[in-house]
Amino acid sequence: MKKHLETVCGLLAGIALFGIMALTFFDVGGRKLLSHSITGSLELTELLMVVVIFAALPLVSLRGEHVVFDSLDPVLPKSVRAVQRVLVQLLCGAALLGLGVLMWQTGTSFVESGETTAQLAIPKAPFIYGMSVLCLMTGLVHLAFVIRPSQAGEEGEGGTL
Repeated sequence: MKKHLETVCGLLAGIALFGIMALTFFDVGGRKLLSHSITGSLELTELLMVVVIFAALPLVSLRGEHVVFDSLDPVLPKSVRAVQRVLVQLLCGAALLGLGVLMWQTGTSFVESGETTAQLAIPKAPFIYGMSVLCLMTGLVHLAFVIRPSQAGEEGEGGTL
């Protein structure tokens, strides 16, 4: 399951990042050489950034690569760090699951209202649904670390599932 998550999210993020790079290259090239930029390039870049950020989120959580404040870890007993790890994983998991549910509801309201981007009229709902699914997956990753802590260490890093 971990391998599938890494493959799918890695491909999504990589393809979107490549799309941003190619779009920027052609947009700037067109502007400089032909005095004409790509219509809607800013909107497309924004949508692709959403894909990059939310596709990378489960990977960052899975690998325990979030920013961590660990200045007190050397002075805290191992038992306190273990409880802290569980509480942080529970809090992160609950917050991301809640956010995923709210985003799903937003996606549904965007479908009902027909919400689109301003310039290219691209429907926003698929992106909101994608963000929702990726947040839900990330929340499940954090909850999995509560049930099955990582082999990487008890200090709250991610690791293997």
